[in-house]
Amino acid sequence: MHFLDIAKNRYSTKQYNPNEKLSEDIVQQLTQILRLSPSSINSQPWKFTFISDTKIKSALATVSYHNLEKIEQASHLVVFSVIDNVEKFENENLSQLPETATNFYNQRVKSLGEAGIKNWMQHQVYLSLGFFLAACASMGIDSTPMEGIQPDEYNKILKYDGYTALFAAVIGRRDVADFNQPTFKPKFRRPLEEVVESI
Repeated sequence: MHFLDIAKNRYSTKQYNPNEKLSEDIVQQLTQILRLSPSSINSQPWKFTFISDTKIKSALATVSYHNLEKIEQASHLVVFSVIDNVEKFENENLSQLPETATNFYNQRVKSLGEAGIKNWMQHQVYLSLGFFLAACASMGIDSTPMEGIQPDEYNKILKYDGYTALFAAVIGRRDVADFNQPTFKPKFRRPLEEVVESI
């Protein structure tokens, strides 16, 4: 299948089949795909947590606003986190990068100050989400990105140290009656000429 066809059929799943779990092989492939995500200067300021444990999923579901049902139904919850300390990033990530990368960071990013650096790091994690959603779609796996979480509560439940949760995604197999799939609810996008320009 061409990727354009995949893009036309991919959607944010609202209802999952709780009886269909993803195989360990598929989950391992997805962990490798996330590890290979692109980031500016190969900065990789992230951590990805795959959760299938029902108790932990349920605890996180209760601090996920309207996403509770999806989390409890889906096969896995994937939490996307970012390094929460600039010094940690510089000591652990930046120190492993080539000189051209560190020069870019020192000249273009560091001058933004702590808030700007953290914002830049968060942008890298969002890049990995797009990569991940596309990978899921190409593998026939249903997914739903979720910003509707309480990061501080996620951090407590997952006992994060040095990282903070940004957003999450659930993955699994859709309920055949899911109302949001394109066959029931046609996908809406703005016209091509409004969003793409050729010069």
